[in-house]
Amino acid sequence: MTQPTFIEGEHLHTALALAASGLPALPLRAGKVPFGNCRRCTGNACGGRPNMKTPGTCTCPGPCHAWAAATTDPTVINSRPWRRAWLYASAVAYHPGGAGLTVVDLDNADAIAWAREHLPVTQTVPTTRGEHWLYLGRMQSANGVRPGVDIKSTMAYARWLGFGAGEMASLPDTVRALAVSKPALARPTSLALTVTAPNGDGECRHRTPSFLERGIAMAEQRITAATSGVHNAVYRTFLAVLSTHGRCGCLTDAHVGRLFTAAQAKGESARHCTEAWANARTTLGV
Repeated sequence: MTQPTFIEGEHLHTALALAASGLPALPLRAGKVPFGNCRRCTGNACGGRPNMKTPGTCTCPGPCHAWAAATTDPTVINSRPWRRAWLYASAVAYHPGGAGLTVVDLDNADAIAWAREHLPVTQTVPTTRGEHWLYLGRMQSANGVRPGVDIKSTMAYARWLGFGAGEMASLPDTVRALAVSKPALARPTSLALTVTAPNGDGECRHRTPSFLERGIAMAEQRITAATSGVHNAVYRTFLAVLSTHGRCGCLTDAHVGRLFTAAQAKGESARHCTEAWANARTTLGV
C-alpha cells in the first residue's frame, strides 16, 4: 500500500500546485486517458460525450467528463471522490484553454523541425516523443492540423510534464490559421477507404437533384452553426441526412466528404466523424 499512497500524494500535490497557479487540473489513468463517468452518468445518461470530452448537465462530485472536470478549486481536488481517483491516477493533466493557454503538441522530430522553422520561439516542454510549445492565448482545439501536430486549448486537456524552458510568447496567427485551414488537410483519400455512402435500393423521393443538394447544404450549415455540443450536433445531423437520403442510393462519397469537412472545421477528428457516421447508420439500419 505504500507505493499507491505515495503516488496519490505526489499527483495530488502537483494538482493542488497547478490549481494555485491558475491551471485547472484533473487526474489521468493509465494510458493518459481520463477517468470514466461516475455512476449517475453511466452510459452518458447526463448527455455527456461518449469519449468524455464534452460535459453533460450533471453536477458530479467526481472527476467526470475529462477536460470539463478540470478545476482550480482545492476543495474539489482534495475531496473524497477525487482522492479515490488520485489513488489510481498515473498522471496529472490540465485544461489549457481554461487557463488562457494553447499547447501545440509536436509528436515527432519532423513536427519539431517544422515548428522551429515556422513558429515563434516560446516556452517548450519535452514530451515522451516530442515537445509541447505553450503560447499565451486560447483558441479552438484541433487534432491532426499537420502531420504530427495537434492543438490543445479549449475543450481539451494536456498532460502536465513540468514548466519546461523559455519565456511564453503570445499565441501567433500562424497557429490560429492551422485550425482554420484544417479542412483542407482532411485526407479525402483515407475517407474514401474507411467511410462510404450507403448503396441503398429504396424508393427515391427527391424528385429533383436540387433537393439532395439543398439537404446537404443545410446539413453543412447546421454543423457549422453549432456553438456547443458539437459532437452531438454532428451525430444528429448525420442521422437526419441518412434518414432522408440514405436508403435510395443517391447519397455519394462526395456528399459524405462535405459533411466530414464541415465537422472537422468545428474541431472533430476524422475518427470521431467515422464513429458518428457508423453509429447513425447502425441506428437507422442503412
